[in-house]
Amino acid sequence: MEIYQMNLAGLLALCAALFVAQRNSSTSAESKPEEKDEKSKAAAAATSQAREAAKASQRAFLIVYALVMGADWLQGPFLYSLYTDEHKVAPSTVSTLFTTGFVSGAVSGTFVGSLADSRGRKAVCMLFCLLYSGSCLLTILPGGSLPLLFLGRVLGGVSTSILFSVFETWMVADANWRGAAAGGDLSRVFGLMSTTNSVVAIASGVLSEWLVDAAGTRKAPFAASVVLLLTALWVIMVNFRENYGEAAASPADKDADASKSASGGGGGKTLKDVLTDPQILSLGLAGTIFEGSMYLFVFYWTPALKSAAAAASASSAADLPYGIIFASFMAAVLAASLAFNLVMGRGLVRYSSLLLGLMVASHLVFFVLAREPQPKQPEDGGSGSSGSTEQRTFWLFCAFEACVGAYWPCMGYLKGRLVGDAVRGRVYGLMRIPLNLFVVAALLVSSSSSGAHGAVFKVCSSLLLGASGALMAMVLNQEGLP
Repeated sequence: MEIYQMNLAGLLALCAALFVAQRNSSTSAESKPEEKDEKSKAAAAATSQAREAAKASQRAFLIVYALVMGADWLQGPFLYSLYTDEHKVAPSTVSTLFTTGFVSGAVSGTFVGSLADSRGRKAVCMLFCLLYSGSCLLTILPGGSLPLLFLGRVLGGVSTSILFSVFETWMVADANWRGAAAGGDLSRVFGLMSTTNSVVAIASGVLSEWLVDAAGTRKAPFAASVVLLLTALWVIMVNFRENYGEAAASPADKDADASKSASGGGGGKTLKDVLTDPQILSLGLAGTIFEGSMYLFVFYWTPALKSAAAAASASSAADLPYGIIFASFMAAVLAASLAFNLVMGRGLVRYSSLLLGLMVASHLVFFVLAREPQPKQPEDGGSGSSGSTEQRTFWLFCAFEACVGAYWPCMGYLKGRLVGDAVRGRVYGLMRIPLNLFVVAALLVSSSSSGAHGAVFKVCSSLLLGASGALMAMVLNQEGLP
């Protein structure tokens, strides 16, 4: 298994180089002398307190974001193997468990956004911490009772719907209220989120591997997740300022939203206007296909690599270092997010054009994965060809994860610019419904067949190509896109 440690070391070295390049770029930009007259100096002094408050709010959000994503990432490498190896759940039932989570996410997408807009995004973020803690505890209860495991997946689906809609909604609304979204600042925040997420994911992969080795059970990362979630709950209670959507917005929130509308951000549009906007529909389609492919990847990378590893050697494929492999994937995400900050900081490409490029690249990755031969045990006991197949599959997975690393800040910025604060929670929640339904359909179709990952990757490739066409039409026909 030393090859995977070497892979991780190489990816981390790449991340370090990109981080140094980013720091040098920031230092160079800050060192440029600026001449200010007295009036400019007075204006800067007058806004310094507001800027410090905005930075404090941003730091609190990033701390919470790191904690909740850490709680999520800790479980990722071992959820599948926990079900099959410790709870002794049949693979077909595992597929049903995953499907249950996505159905729960689709159903909850119809109301979590509206709930956050009307009752407060801070309150729903706190609710997430409690629900996800419950999901973790139900997953690791002794005995592996199927009804409790299914209930855990239901809570997990609702929690995931909140995690990927309400937290971002709160951040963008808070940034708009504080005036921190002008120019490229919102892009920088999303870049920091992606970088933070990647660093946390790498650490979580290594930590989860250590926890499993130390405790002797795959349940240990789930228990650690509960600790992180309760810590996040406390930080949210102490540091988050509540904000709302259109129905329950405070005057300050409405003023900020009106200002965004005047600047072309779409803040004054109604929910119907937003959902019938061709730009939003194109982004929604792209997000559904890309993120759906990502979730299917999460489900199928373990059996795909297990299949390749089983053919590559006589040792058990269960010995794969899942935490190290997962950390390598996240290192690829981190490298891409750092590259995103460098590229977008220089304004080298439009966000919409970058998103199109990421969709095309992801299509090509899945196209190649779908055509990978299913590894077979060599009759002569050799493992050269199969070993090459295993490593080639691993690096193709890393390439897709690199696309993911640039996708999140790019898509987050575009949605932040095109969707107004007043209906942001509802729109973000509704945009996750087709995503969950897409994943559910794919899991149901493929759950009955062995080696299904090849067929699923082929479908993902085709759908990504179609979504690329829709995005290309948007880029060519819509003027003024970011």
